[in-house]
This record gives sequence, C-alpha cells and structure tokens, in this order.
Amino acid sequence: MTRLLIFGARGFLGGWIQHLAQDTFEVVSTEGRVDVRDAAACARVVDELRPDWVFLLAAMSDIDRCQQEPQLAEAVNVRGAENVARACLRTGARLLFTSSGAVFDGTERGYVETDPVSPVNFYGETKARAERAVTDLLPDALVVRLSLVLGVSRSEGTNALVNKLLASWQAGKPVPLLRSECRNAIDAPTLASILFELALAQARGLYHAGSADALSRFEIGRGLAAAFGYSPQMVQAQEQPPAGRAPRGPNEFLRTHKLATICRTPIPACEEAIRRCAHAMAQSHP
Repeated sequence: MTRLLIFGARGFLGGWIQHLAQDTFEVVSTEGRVDVRDAAACARVVDELRPDWVFLLAAMSDIDRCQQEPQLAEAVNVRGAENVARACLRTGARLLFTSSGAVFDGTERGYVETDPVSPVNFYGETKARAERAVTDLLPDALVVRLSLVLGVSRSEGTNALVNKLLASWQAGKPVPLLRSECRNAIDAPTLASILFELALAQARGLYHAGSADALSRFEIGRGLAAAFGYSPQMVQAQEQPPAGRAPRGPNEFLRTHKLATICRTPIPACEEAIRRCAHAMAQSHP
C-alpha cells in the first residue's frame, strides 16, 4: 500500500483524513505532535518513516489570531510549509499541501486556479506565500485550496466551525452568522475521498476543492441547524462583521471544473455537503 504521513493529524481535517485513510493507505504515525516550525524534526520524521506521500494539513488557521500574531502565523504557515517541503525533497516523497480560498479578495463571483491571488488578511497572505514556497521547492507538489470544510472535529481544541456551533446550540444560545459572506463548503468525508483520489492518481499542481455552489454563512448555519435537529431560529442573520474581526472576502467560491476532470468523486451541492456532515457525525457517534 502507498505509505502516507500526515502533518497535522491532531487537527480537525487531519483527524478525519487519518481516520478515513486506513483502508486506502498505510498510514504511519509521527508518534506525537511534530512542530512544523522545527526543520530538523520535520526532516527526521520523514527520513525515518519514508512515506510515499506526505499530507501537510498543519496550519494556524484561526484568521483573527493570524491577524493578531503575524510572526507566529508566518512561522507556522510559511516557514513550516518550507520545512516540510524540504524534508520531502530530501527523500523524494510526494507532498499534498492544503491551502485556502483566503488567497483571494472575494470580490469576484468565483475563482479558478489561474486567477491571481489577492488576499485581504494576513492568513491569506501566509497561505499565498506558502504555496509559492512549496511549489518552488517541489514543482510536482499537489496544492489543494479549500473554502470551508464542514465536520465535527475528532479532537479537542480545534478551530472547527461545526463544533463551535453545536456547543452554542447545546447551551441554548443562538449564533449570529453573516449574510454577506458566501462559501462553497464541503464536508470532510467527501473532501477526504477527493484528496485520496488525487494522490493515487499522482496528480500535481493546483486544484480547487469545494461544493458545486456557494451559500452564505447564514444559509450554511441554518442548514446545519436543521441537519442536526435544531430550530432554524438558533441561527440569526448578522448584517455587519463584529468589531475587531480580521477582514474576509465576501465571495469565496472556488470553482471546481479542473478537479472534476480528474476526480470520479461527485462534487456535491452545498446543501448536500451539509447533510453529509450531519450523517458522518451520526455514523461515527451512533
């Protein structure tokens, strides 16, 4: 089997990838958290485990925190990506790096892979720089941009949206979500299938992954509330972003036409991705 090493396996997306990869890959463990800021540690674990593929999912993904702590965000998101890419270069491992739709300013109605980047926050800046760093070192790297991934985290302390929503709803607290920000969200299990398929097809280059259409954060929230059995009134329309929040692009719609040419996994509509998110939780927590 193809040997897979995941950086960021304790994060939200990494936890799902590690769980779902068991039947497709020989998943090898880092035996604890490896700080991607430590170049020597990255090189050592890749040298020792000799994976065929490395999935770099580790990142500082809290956009507001990145804005407040830019030096840390730079170290994790840019230097960390460089460290893992250099480790892969040493051994010949293929690298899949997950990036973000935040590399765009969100002023267009949709973005394809060839559109120029134009981030409006520091998180997006770090992701854009990391993309360049990775592909400069590894021209055959696979870079997959994501808009919003839906799922219940399998680990504590992650930045997963659905966990935050459920915590509020379980406490009886309505959640305000913006009407003005649209995302083409995808559920974690479908995304995992797409990433596995890309890796096994030996894909390279840049791909956008997400649902086939975009909904507002408010609409996504209401859909999630319904899917998890809560009243739609538990999601309130928010017209203006809260004070102190880092800027976001209004329309982060990553068009997936290129992805569809290589992947047999069907691209779901956003409403279907919401239903799959709830179904996946029910399957993992019967």
